[in-house]
Amino acid sequence: MAGKKFQYDESGGTFYYFILSFLALLLVPGTYYWWPRKKQKDAESNESQCQCTGCKRKQLIMQKSEPWKIFKHTLIKLLIISGWIILAFLAYKVSQFDYEYSNFDPYEILGIPLGSSEATIKKAYRRLSLILHPDKETGDEKAFMKLTKAYQALTDDESRKNWEKYGNPDGPGAMSFGIALPSWIVEKENSVLVLGLYALVFMVALPTAVGMWWYKSIRYSGDKVLLNTTRMYYFFFDKTPQMQLKRVIMILGASLEFEKKFNSDIVERETDEIEMPKLIHQLPNLGEKNRERPLYYKYSLKARALIHAHLSRIPLNPETLDQDRMVVVKKCPHLIQEMINCISQLILLAYAQRVPRLLSIETLENCMKLCPMIVQALWERKSPLLQLPYIQEEHLKYFVIRKKYIRNVQQFAQLKMEDKRSILKFLKEDQIDDVIKVASKMPLIDFQVRCEVIDDENSTVFTAGAIVTVTVLLKRKNLSEVFGDETYKDNKNIIENDEKEKESVEKEPEESKTTEEKPENEDQSLIKNATSTSSSRPVWQKKQYKPKKAGAKKQQQKKMSNAEKKKLNWERKQKEKEEREKENEKKDKSEKNKDETKKHSDDNENSNSESDGSSSEEEESGKSDHENDDSKKANNSKRVQEHSNDDDDDDDWEKFQTGINKRDRALEGRSKQSHSVHCPYFPEDKQEYWWVYVSDRKSRTLLTAPYHVTELVDYEEIQLKFTAPRWPNVYTFAVCLRSDSYLGFDRMHEIKLDVKEAPKIPTEHPQWEMSDEEDESKADDDNEDVSEFTTDEDVED
Repeated sequence: MAGKKFQYDESGGTFYYFILSFLALLLVPGTYYWWPRKKQKDAESNESQCQCTGCKRKQLIMQKSEPWKIFKHTLIKLLIISGWIILAFLAYKVSQFDYEYSNFDPYEILGIPLGSSEATIKKAYRRLSLILHPDKETGDEKAFMKLTKAYQALTDDESRKNWEKYGNPDGPGAMSFGIALPSWIVEKENSVLVLGLYALVFMVALPTAVGMWWYKSIRYSGDKVLLNTTRMYYFFFDKTPQMQLKRVIMILGASLEFEKKFNSDIVERETDEIEMPKLIHQLPNLGEKNRERPLYYKYSLKARALIHAHLSRIPLNPETLDQDRMVVVKKCPHLIQEMINCISQLILLAYAQRVPRLLSIETLENCMKLCPMIVQALWERKSPLLQLPYIQEEHLKYFVIRKKYIRNVQQFAQLKMEDKRSILKFLKEDQIDDVIKVASKMPLIDFQVRCEVIDDENSTVFTAGAIVTVTVLLKRKNLSEVFGDETYKDNKNIIENDEKEKESVEKEPEESKTTEEKPENEDQSLIKNATSTSSSRPVWQKKQYKPKKAGAKKQQQKKMSNAEKKKLNWERKQKEKEEREKENEKKDKSEKNKDETKKHSDDNENSNSESDGSSSEEEESGKSDHENDDSKKANNSKRVQEHSNDDDDDDDWEKFQTGINKRDRALEGRSKQSHSVHCPYFPEDKQEYWWVYVSDRKSRTLLTAPYHVTELVDYEEIQLKFTAPRWPNVYTFAVCLRSDSYLGFDRMHEIKLDVKEAPKIPTEHPQWEMSDEEDESKADDDNEDVSEFTTDEDVED
């Protein structure tokens, strides 16, 4: 290609080829991926969906919330169709261009039949040249050039030979290289327009687009929360380390996302001056008299009042305040997640002594409680049964079966179908079916926890300061699997009622007084106290074991002593049997030796020597027996070690494979799809998310940052890491699982760590010691600079 001259396309053929190929590369995959498709309505999915009035209203709201969706689909269809029309036009132009240059027939161009004489050829050429000459009004330069080529091909002998041989009067065509752009781009007349277009695109439009994108992106965090909102969260949480739920709602309402200056979706109406005071008057404990900035601003007070109205399920004006409520409620889950991130960061900074005060775990858990409250539009102390469709406050009195109150959805699911229908007899049949459908889809979590020290020789031994890895296995099932199973018990639910905690604390001293006053009925009092504390005490609160009777301890000691005596007697009998067998073997050997000595009684010396030999043989035989036994034991131990090494290799390989799979999942990215939540008061489709963390319930502190589980479809494995305490002792920690979508589905699993003293750092080791001989040999090696390839002359020199 050296020496070739590139030219712009004068005829425009190569430019058409370039545009045609470029459009084809865009349109073929673009039509497949971007063409709007209607979602096929599945009859089974429609049947499984709830048909309550709240869910129907939510579907209508979601459809109306995207009015631009139809316009967007029509615009995409028009663009794709216009692209295919342009592609078809370019393909036609290219086909015509190829037809003109591939089918060169001089007789057809001159309009004469084959085998015409030279006179007719000249006559036809003159007639057409008068019409097609460029100087004439009807002239055409390209047609005139083809006409001259046709005339030359039929009159000139050389041209006629080239046409017959190559199909072209000019001879074989040479390969040419060109730029697939028209030549008018570089002409002097159009240079100003071309440069202006370049300047407009690359110096104005592109920097403006990048600047707008950068200005918007620097205002938001990774979770699309304003950085000013995040700074406000840090300030308030650092100011009040132990924050109540009421104040958390106040700070949430003060988020800058609810101010019109930062969010274009916020609408300020003139009717707010009339409607908002009426709404505030209906809401108790709103805190409207608080004068902290920005808690008393208009936008903050309005957002807080709308959140309180949403939690109380107060009906609002559908054209004004209800629209504002939906805008506020949509943003709340993202803002609460940002709050949790801020709190966990402040706790880590407090551990590093960068912040003076350590935040209490109640602040974190109050934020976590607020998310399902907003999703389900319920206050914390309301019954979890109100999450089911058609269930209202006045219906809770019917949730009693055989003098037993049904307090949560799981207890309701464990009832038999007949009992469920008898409880829901105040509803219609189709409404009862909806209630059972919704309850069957709610989550049932199998919660398993494993603790270990990874990359350590003894992974189950926890030393002071070691990094403990808590592996949490979550298996998500539907609540329909325990329908009718009244034997299923789950002792890992977190009790969230603060009143019960206070009652349990108050009851403990009263119980101690009764035990002191009535020692005779001690057993009965213990039973009563155990039942009362088990019902009122939270799961994470340690059980207080009370002293039992001395007689019971003595009975246990007697039982233990009898068992030990039986074991000792059995061991003694075995030892006696082994000793008897050894003595019998010795007696048999001694009798054989005596018989041999009688045969050789003639020579005393020989007999003595033989007796000495027999005794040595006995010793040697005894030694050989012991050696055989030792060799057998050694072989068995070797086999056991080989099997254990194989098992260790298999475990290491499995760990390696699981590590690779985890890395692959991390590279793939985290999904946001799990299971849809039944939340008729939440204006969007909410997915089921969870938080997992490790805490110390005794000191009320957080040990690991909460992990946000966003892709729990069937199975999920999570690893949480924290540093073991510095002092050896037995510690009890809690692994907590909290839902951000449902109330009453939180779980907790206690783990006990027996922390031991950390081994001292070794200062000496046999492998680190160097003998004097090795040092001398190394010194000699360093002094020897003679190579093995040197000659005697080199050594002498």
